[in-house]
Amino acid sequence: MAENSKIEWTDHTVNFWWGCSKVSPACAHCYAEGQAARFHAGLWGPDGERRVRVEAARREAMRYERRAVAEGRRFRVFTNSMSDFFEDRRDLDGARLEALDVIRQTPHLDWLILTKRPEKIRDLLRNAMADAMDAGREDLATWIDAWDFGRPAPANVWLGTTVEDQERADLRIPVLLVVPAAVRFLSCEPLLGPVDLTSLDASGELDALRGTFDDGGLDTPIIRGPKLDWVICGGESGPHARPMHPDWARSLRDQCAAAGVPFLFKQWGEWIHSPDGVCRPGCDLRLFPDLHATFDKVGKKAAGRLLDGVEHNGYPEVARG
Repeated sequence: MAENSKIEWTDHTVNFWWGCSKVSPACAHCYAEGQAARFHAGLWGPDGERRVRVEAARREAMRYERRAVAEGRRFRVFTNSMSDFFEDRRDLDGARLEALDVIRQTPHLDWLILTKRPEKIRDLLRNAMADAMDAGREDLATWIDAWDFGRPAPANVWLGTTVEDQERADLRIPVLLVVPAAVRFLSCEPLLGPVDLTSLDASGELDALRGTFDDGGLDTPIIRGPKLDWVICGGESGPHARPMHPDWARSLRDQCAAAGVPFLFKQWGEWIHSPDGVCRPGCDLRLFPDLHATFDKVGKKAAGRLLDGVEHNGYPEVARG
């Protein structure tokens, strides 16, 4: 299971549990919900159960770890692609603690943890640390505590949040940036609107790509902390997919290029922009009329992942001691 993931930006996926609740517009047509419904009913929603599979996930992770050591390489592992690692439910505390222990024991795997709930990360890490102490697992508690305070954060943990529009960017990115991590990244997928990453706080000064604040007077901005290390962008796939305007993707590409931040364009999704305005078979002019553009529904494979004729496969470089 989870060998050689089809997700462009990861090598493998490991799921410690399945199931989640929807929290924002990006969740409307959740691919994971659709996949889960084919095998297990009732896993979605605040009252749904969560299908915990910690021991199977541990075996998968240890197999990838042994292979990484044998081959002298690292694997990127998308963590909980079928759920949200930081969903705040007490019935997941035990599974989350065991998952953290697996991450601790697999230093040759880079664990990509993507959440729509970055505001929960610190509290849930502290809950896990307390649970580890209560269970007499001092090594695990010390590791979690060191992560929480960045002394140092684990070298194999990449933390990301989903940003589908400006509202989610303003809410989630400032919270993500204060959590210690080897890499902080965004998944702007499905991208549902334009996003400016250079002006995120109420005063319009937080630049998440440069980690700076413009004081409005000095020639050189004052550096005040962390920044984003990586941006993934993509359109929506699936039968109910919404189109992504190319200008939204171009803007993120250009913002990243200007700041020297790696950019990965994952896919167009089901729809591509019709530059000549001709509505071909499959076109639907009723979709998002405010975009003032025509889109053709050609399917994910046909739409591809070229942005202005270029395949963007940027990845962050992680300094290791």
